[in-house]
Amino acid sequence: MQPERPHEKYERVVAFARSLPAIGTAIVHPCDEVSLRSGIEAARANLIAPILVGPPAKIHAAASKAGLEISAVSLVQAEHSHDAAERAVALVREGRAEALMKGSLHTDELMSAVVSRERGIRTARRLSHCFIMDVPGREEPLIITDAAVNIAPTLEEKIDIVQNAIDLAHAMRFPEVRVAILSAMETVNPRVPSTTEAAALCKMADRGQINGALLDGPLALDNAINLEAATLKHIVSPVAGRANVLVVPDLEAGNMLAKSLSFLAGADAAGIVLGARVPIILTSRADSLLTRLASCAVASLVAAARRDNVARAVN
Repeated sequence: MQPERPHEKYERVVAFARSLPAIGTAIVHPCDEVSLRSGIEAARANLIAPILVGPPAKIHAAASKAGLEISAVSLVQAEHSHDAAERAVALVREGRAEALMKGSLHTDELMSAVVSRERGIRTARRLSHCFIMDVPGREEPLIITDAAVNIAPTLEEKIDIVQNAIDLAHAMRFPEVRVAILSAMETVNPRVPSTTEAAALCKMADRGQINGALLDGPLALDNAINLEAATLKHIVSPVAGRANVLVVPDLEAGNMLAKSLSFLAGADAAGIVLGARVPIILTSRADSLLTRLASCAVASLVAAARRDNVARAVN
């Protein structure tokens, strides 16, 4: 077997997404070099058709400083970051944008416009965040959820968190989706709520309340992703040791897990929010360009899957 090249999984995702139509993407308040360059480079890669939403003077100043040519890029005027978030969401409602991309504004400011009951783009689903991790040594990407939106989700909220992640895995063409519901242990302990919730989620999957994947839990991290650890614990399961989706108990656990993989194992972490009418691309200022492109590519795959679902429903 040939050794894996660094970032090979992201490169495959980006290459596949480039074969799809570029998705109209409202970039919200791209008033710094990082967010503006990300959008322009994603457009050059045929991943998105950017619509810059924000104060024109600030956007042009950022473009000039970065040496970027944006004269041919669509621009929608907004007075400030809050206004930019509202106008970007309106573009989705008008059918002009199939995705949102966070620029130089706070995530809470963007999400507030998304979930507005009067003018937002929420659905019946709970919004949740997924990291798509490119972990060295693993054959496929690893989805971790939720490490950025839901702080301490209830069992009811975890149903949507799990289903959002499963739908993402299908959009990314995972041949088989294997979901591990994580806890500190692999046995059900009434004193550890995450174990009882994991058991309930798995039974919900058995009864069709969650669909499209194999679920198992509670599982500790080691026996979720390592076959030897699962064997030593005598866990017989199609998921144990082979999980490609990890559902964490709460935001703190997910954040620490994702950052541990990034800073200790050299993993990259693309990010996307699901559950709204369109995918929302969330990136960090510290992300590499390839990671930002991967986030856009994942959004493109999600948008394509939604178009296919609509077409099947119509037919």
